[in-house]
Amino acid sequence: MVAQRKLMASPVVPVVLCIVVLLVVWEGAILLFGIPPFVLPSLDAIVRHAFSDTGRLMAALLSTLGEALGGYALGSLLGLLLAVVLLLAPPLERIVMPLAVAVNAVPTVAYAPLFLIWFGLGAASKIALVALAVGFTMLVNALHGLKQADAAAVNLMRSFGAGQLKIVWRLRLPVAMPSVVTALRVSVPRSMIVAIVGEMLGAYAGLGRMIYESTQQVDLLSVWAAVLVASIASMVFYGLLVWIDQKLVWWR
Repeated sequence: MVAQRKLMASPVVPVVLCIVVLLVVWEGAILLFGIPPFVLPSLDAIVRHAFSDTGRLMAALLSTLGEALGGYALGSLLGLLLAVVLLLAPPLERIVMPLAVAVNAVPTVAYAPLFLIWFGLGAASKIALVALAVGFTMLVNALHGLKQADAAAVNLMRSFGAGQLKIVWRLRLPVAMPSVVTALRVSVPRSMIVAIVGEMLGAYAGLGRMIYESTQQVDLLSVWAAVLVASIASMVFYGLLVWIDQKLVWWR
């Protein structure tokens, strides 16, 4: 009985149930409505095609992951550092935040043509695009979290002679960690989406490039296989961050 309760409490169970429901609905819709394969192929056909084209898919995945992870790390770091700077310099916040909101009011992929011109068709343009998308999310969440520190605790540390940076490191940053980790989790799908769309608009390699070429060649199974691989990679990445969240922000 205890083992059964632990199993039901496991985060793996909802994921497995969602996958089972997706399989039933997907295959059931194809059988019930007679959907032709060129409109919606069966999951079995997509998986078999993915296994038969593993080499090309893995090469494309590694390229996309490199761009997504590079931009993810860069954007998260810059967003967090900028949040600390704005916290320590409130007048600067009143200048920077409206500009940041204005830049991010436009979908990130709209900047893709400019970034391709500035940074070329290689990985640099996609890393910059992902960093822009992730950086704003981190900036907003981290700045909000840094401001949540208890005023009495801040004044107490000041009374013991702690400077602003020590207060940030010892008090404000631990308080902000739930917001920071939330930003990291929210940014996972954004980083993959932006990287893939950027590759579709111009790239030498990657899942986005593969999707674009396969669409041009009407090779729809390759398109679905690339989408499947991207989805699995995002889920694994997200699951890793959930585990880090549980270990890093254990007090929540």
